[in-house]
Amino acid sequence: MEFHTYTLPNGIRGIHRQVKSNVAHCALAVNAGSRDELPTEFGLAHFTEHGFFKGTNHRKAYQVNCRLENLGGELNAYTTKEDTTIHATVLKGDFSKAAELISDIAFESTFPEKELAKEREVICDEINTYKDSPTEMIYDSFEDMLFAGSELGHNILGRKTSLARFGTDAILKFRKRTHTTDQMVFASIGNMSPHTVQSVAERYFAERPATRREYERVAPGQYARFEKTVVKHTHQNHCIVGNRAYGIRDDKRLPLALLVNILGGPCANSLLNVVIREKNGLSYNIEANYTPYIDTGIVAIYFSSDNGNSDLCIDLIDKQIKKLQQSPLSSRQLSMSKKQFIAQLAVSMENNESYMLGLGKSLLIHNEVDTIEEICRKIDSLKAEQLTDVANEIFTDNSILLYK
Repeated sequence: MEFHTYTLPNGIRGIHRQVKSNVAHCALAVNAGSRDELPTEFGLAHFTEHGFFKGTNHRKAYQVNCRLENLGGELNAYTTKEDTTIHATVLKGDFSKAAELISDIAFESTFPEKELAKEREVICDEINTYKDSPTEMIYDSFEDMLFAGSELGHNILGRKTSLARFGTDAILKFRKRTHTTDQMVFASIGNMSPHTVQSVAERYFAERPATRREYERVAPGQYARFEKTVVKHTHQNHCIVGNRAYGIRDDKRLPLALLVNILGGPCANSLLNVVIREKNGLSYNIEANYTPYIDTGIVAIYFSSDNGNSDLCIDLIDKQIKKLQQSPLSSRQLSMSKKQFIAQLAVSMENNESYMLGLGKSLLIHNEVDTIEEICRKIDSLKAEQLTDVANEIFTDNSILLYK
């Protein structure tokens, strides 16, 4: 069996993959992110994640941060729209120490006001850096407009004015409401037996009180297509063309992922890179991305160009999309695209840490995990007509946001 899965008495699920390596990776994935914030809490999920490193009932802040570093390991965390993850990398002999530390900061963090004051300044610097990056900012602005009025329609970082209001009590209330054991997965990968890993998980996680989420997420409502130009006085124009897309549980997610990879994936032979960069020299950076959420998703084609070239780029993008909508790929084109996509997935899975984080997310959302062989079979079974149908469903009436 490629994966070993288990469930602790308090509802925390676990998944482990044994591989030959001297290094072990583990993570606690929590199905709670910025979309779980109340309207008065924007930015609180990310602030909570930062607060995890500021001390627990058993450790001071410096002890949290030095615990694994003194062993040559790493401890980190990140927040997305839908989840928060605390993860560690250590030598396999220190795996139990990493698991114990993750459990301690996830359940015993005290979020002391003195430490939070320092962290507010760190996040304010993060917000300033973000504002200086039009590439990052345009993605979030586009998503905010696409999901305006919904749980997904606000920035993860929040605002400086909001951060000033958040203290220990606000974080503790947010964690209690959203970080429940029925929404947690402990994922691991390394040269440890399934029995050893499960025993460690039982030792450090099983005695945590069982808690259940008492609210339901609300799917975004309807939205109106938009075209908006914002004057930013940037050296280059930055633009996103995109739309809402399928959620992570939709069967059409896979054909859309393949279609987006064909259109503007990371390889130099993507349709948009060939037409816009190689043939016409209009943009050095053009890419297409698909981000699925629980109940919806987003497709975004991003490019930067010299002032005056953005209209031509948008026109060329529109022509490539229309070709995909009107003419199914030939069997040769489809076969080559599938092989490329499968190879990219296989290469990405060589990174054990990324693979482990993906396992945790998959179990968290689907309560199951596909093997690479199962994923490859699903990709191989895709038909050209499926990609054409998806292109017509998703890339019709695209919205446009332009920074100039």
